Amino acid sequence: MPSVPLKVAVVCSSNQNRSMEAHNILNKRGFSVRSFGTGTHVKLPGPAPDKPNVYDFKTTYDQMYNDLLRKDKDLYTQNGILHMLDRNKRIKPHPERFQNCRDVFDLIVTCEERVYDQVVEDLTLREQETCQPVHVINVDIQDNLEEATLGAFLICELCQCIQHTDDMENDIDELLQEFEEKSGRAFLHTVCFY
Repeated sequence: MPSVPLKVAVVCSSNQNRSMEAHNILNKRGFSVRSFGTGTHVKLPGPAPDKPNVYDFKTTYDQMYNDLLRKDKDLYTQNGILHMLDRNKRIKPHPERFQNCRDVFDLIVTCEERVYDQVVEDLTLREQETCQPVHVINVDIQDNLEEATLGAFLICELCQCIQHTDDMENDIDELLQEFEEKSGRAFLHTVCFY
């Protein structure tokens, strides 16, 4: 990998499953990576589809873990939520909201179209200061543990390919087309500016 790794952000809705799995994999591969959510609150599955567990973004993964452990250890062990939160708290203290971050990235990867739209809208509404480009790419990933793992490896492979291009600005469209053909997934892509 070149001496300066890509600065990557991975974004899903609640900064729990998809973005954190990709954060974990990219971090292990030496990328400079952060992960975010775009929702107003963090939502985790609850005892019924209409009864999610809702937290503020300032709530630590550890606090969520202990709360769910207290509520129903068996349920949240069986559905993998406690395992996911255990992984998350080893990566960073708490979920973060993309809209509150002012760091500059080379690449922002979103995990669903709605989140992509929110990221692009947020970047477009910000006052441009440096005109440095940032590529925003959406990879649709279902929000379950298995798809999050598969999606994380796909995102990692994509980041590695982009990292090794000589000219990201000129090569990225062709690279994304190859990835679409190879993965059978459609990618959204736009360029925003800081």
